[in-house]
Amino acid sequence: MRSFEQYSTAYEHVTMTRDHGVIEVALHSGGDSYIHCPLGHEELPQAFWEIGADPGNVVMILTGTGRDFCPRGDWGSFSPMTDPRVAARTIWEGTRLLTTLLDIDIPIIAAANGAAHVHSELLILSDIVLAEENATFRDNHLDVGVVPGDGNHTAWMNALGENRGRYFLLTSQTLTARQAHEYGVVAEVLPPGELLPRARELASILAKQPPLTLRYSRMAFTQRLKRLLAEGLPYGLAVEALSAAGRTS
Repeated sequence: MRSFEQYSTAYEHVTMTRDHGVIEVALHSGGDSYIHCPLGHEELPQAFWEIGADPGNVVMILTGTGRDFCPRGDWGSFSPMTDPRVAARTIWEGTRLLTTLLDIDIPIIAAANGAAHVHSELLILSDIVLAEENATFRDNHLDVGVVPGDGNHTAWMNALGENRGRYFLLTSQTLTARQAHEYGVVAEVLPPGELLPRARELASILAKQPPLTLRYSRMAFTQRLKRLLAEGLPYGLAVEALSAAGRTS
């Protein structure tokens, strides 16, 4: 296993810092807001695995860089899903993206900055979700004509409830931070400039707990989510790949 000093600087789209066991993880593209791309799709599962395997991490903060968390994807850079080998690799990475996130056995605090319109499920699968006032949540799969099956369907229907979750996904609804708070997805809505300080404050409070208490709490909280994803993720990714292949064929 690599040391924190080794893996924390190994990723092009992930920056990491750590202070007294609190690891801060920020997605980015060239130092600005993260635009989802094939390399990011490959890097994130590996980064999550290394974070989860490092006993020096006690609490994690997940956030974005710049104005937004992830406003869009660079979809033209992805290889066509009509190639079965491409589809298999994409499904493998997509599965590991969420399983390695949930296998991080320390509390995760999400700090949603700006637009979280691609892979917003990464934020709402956290234990505590904070949002800046200007943050928005959306799933853009149907905007590009593919099934929202890469865990978004499971995560959002769990967070919003079955009927409201389906509405959110099928209409590509954009939720404001206040709406997400009203619906119980977000715990706190904060003014600009107060998001990360509040996340760090909560992390420092949690970090005072015994390490095993934190790890076992996270394990207890994620057990049901792991079961839901085990049921829904493989099938969801398969039909998403088929819909993507049908769109491009």
